Amino acid sequence: MNAPLPRWVDLALMPLINVAVAFLISGLVVLVVGGNPLDAAVLLVKGAFGSGYNLGFTLFYATTFIFTGLAVAVAFHAGLFNIGGEGQAYVGGLGVGLVALSLDAYLPWFLTFPLAIIGAALFGAAWAFIPAILQAKRGSHIVITTIMFNFIASALMVYLLTGMLQKSANLGPRSRDFAEGAVLPKLGWLFEPLGLAMGSSPLNITFLLALVVAALVWVLIWRTRLGYEMRTLGISPKAANYAGMGEVRIIVIAMMISGGLAGMMALNPVMGDQARLQLEFTEGAGFVGIAVALMGRSHPAGIVPAAILFGALYQGGAELAFEMPNITREMVVLIQGLVILFAGAMEYMFRPALSRIFARRPATGTHAVPEAEGS
Repeated sequence: MNAPLPRWVDLALMPLINVAVAFLISGLVVLVVGGNPLDAAVLLVKGAFGSGYNLGFTLFYATTFIFTGLAVAVAFHAGLFNIGGEGQAYVGGLGVGLVALSLDAYLPWFLTFPLAIIGAALFGAAWAFIPAILQAKRGSHIVITTIMFNFIASALMVYLLTGMLQKSANLGPRSRDFAEGAVLPKLGWLFEPLGLAMGSSPLNITFLLALVVAALVWVLIWRTRLGYEMRTLGISPKAANYAGMGEVRIIVIAMMISGGLAGMMALNPVMGDQARLQLEFTEGAGFVGIAVALMGRSHPAGIVPAAILFGALYQGGAELAFEMPNITREMVVLIQGLVILFAGAMEYMFRPALSRIFARRPATGTHAVPEAEGS
């Protein structure tokens, strides 16, 4: 067993090493196809952060990944692998859409938005409830049930958006456009004092909500009794049961919170960008959230920068594919995949070497217990 690592090594150094190795290998791939790795790196960074417009897109994507990363992290702390964020976000979008379509003509956005938040969280939590019960009561594997619920969510949305929610068959599977009362304001005003013009980028106030939610998740996990119980169950179910912690209750609550967080992701594209409900608005964000949570060590302080990194890969990668024709969009996906690969493999790739360098000698006669607070 690897010895415990200092907190800063676990949360910061190890993710940085994995990202650096991923980009190093990506540079070799670029070199093989005839490109200049340094030029590609410069274009990637400029495409993500080189202007207010580009930064707006980067943070827009990051907003989505913050929600899905937090969703995965909450389940991780309870020892659960919620791979159903995609479906929970999809159904969360249905909650957002129903609120928007019902109230957009009667209420201003600042009244519609809180109701849409509740709708997104409730619908996402409800979609996670059945897999949670099946895991807690019947022992059904949470990975299998949440994957299946992703497919069911996709089929449900196709049925609704080609039926009762469809505006017109000529426009395809989508709802009508939302009225002004369900369209979220952009965040250009926040960055203009810094000399950054966001232009028509879709960055909206959901980004601020994501940061608030990240702080609330930190409070939940490291400052509440429920969070302590979740971490105890995740580390040692036997210890949790011995201490009288209700395993069924913790699993169900943790999964519903996770599903609610994933559902809130839908606020960003549905109300903040598209201003309508349509198919595939999640664009795989539920699965990217797994990599974000792994890279961020399931801690909000790590998840936020990890989400920004993936937002930069999405936005900067699009610019890179445009500026360097020999680097196709598939190559950009490969780079993203390498980052995900090393984020997922970090426990097994470099931890043994880092443990030998930075290992702290555990106190004699003590057992691993959840930390009293996060760092």
